[in-house]
Amino acid sequence: MEEKNIKAFGTEASDAPLDQLNIHRRNPTPHDVEIEILFCGVCHSDLHTARNEWHGTMYPCVPGHEIIGKIVRIGSHVSKFQVGDIAGVGCMVDSCRECEYCKEGLEQYCEPGATQTYNSIDKHSGIQTFGGYSERVVVDEAFVLRIPESLDLAAAAPLLCAGITTYSPLKHWNVLPGQKVGVVGIGGLGHMAVKIAKAMGAEVIVFTTSPSKFEDAKRLGADDVVLSKDEEQMSRYAGKLHFVLDAVSAQHDINAYLNLLRVDGSLALVGAPELPLPVAAFSLIPSRRSFAGSMIGGIAETQEMLDFCAEHRIVSDIEIIDIQQINEAYERLLKGDVKYRFVIDMASLRK
Repeated sequence: MEEKNIKAFGTEASDAPLDQLNIHRRNPTPHDVEIEILFCGVCHSDLHTARNEWHGTMYPCVPGHEIIGKIVRIGSHVSKFQVGDIAGVGCMVDSCRECEYCKEGLEQYCEPGATQTYNSIDKHSGIQTFGGYSERVVVDEAFVLRIPESLDLAAAAPLLCAGITTYSPLKHWNVLPGQKVGVVGIGGLGHMAVKIAKAMGAEVIVFTTSPSKFEDAKRLGADDVVLSKDEEQMSRYAGKLHFVLDAVSAQHDINAYLNLLRVDGSLALVGAPELPLPVAAFSLIPSRRSFAGSMIGGIAETQEMLDFCAEHRIVSDIEIIDIQQINEAYERLLKGDVKYRFVIDMASLRK
């Protein structure tokens, strides 16, 4: 298969900074589209993978799975897109397409494992996939998303991970207008959860350990903000919430939030704490509560989310950076020093 060299930003080792390097991209097969990348969001998982904190990173590693760009070339059998279309690529670029989950539109739960946008084995080349910190990407049209024209392109990039990671559980657990929904943690995920739950008509209560985030949570649309360290404030919602979306990746007392759920309420974890979270049986049993987890959504659901966000004028709160600032951005990300998502202007790679 023909390939060509393109410029990218990545790392050769877990303890090495990200720097410019060259990677290979295949020429489009009959069902592929080639996208010139305009913007790429920076996800916390980019940092974890680049530094091999989750283990199994293949080097060289080029992160990035919140990709928005312009289609510059299409394969001979492509039917969904044309040259010039604005398109997006999220966390997956392929799946087996044959297992029961793929057939149900749940490619994110593909039994053999979906092909991730980076750090997976590419079906075509047999080497690892490279992500969006690059000039261009080539993806099968079945895993490419149409970006609504009304969305700001840079601010829409994080929708392809943070947006769908929060939309999917809110939709799956059938959040309805008037229901009380708790959002734990206001960061890259949590701030999107507030916006989306509010657009679904829910009464949104934010739980945070940071008094400094009270005002911002209200600006994002929260109906109430609770300091989670204050037992008296927490008790106001004991047994009152229909659903809780927990976006915290640090260690925390999960039982404190399970006890906020009403009968048949559910808590879905989308944050990924490093260590197990102890769950008390009596946080669940007496009120028939459920404790669950959730990943991203499938391709159809991701497109649904993008259309929903366009209808409700929802995008991420972002800070735009040049690719040359990525190592500094990673350090700031570790400190929580961003409101709420970095997005790379990929024109900076072409300078």
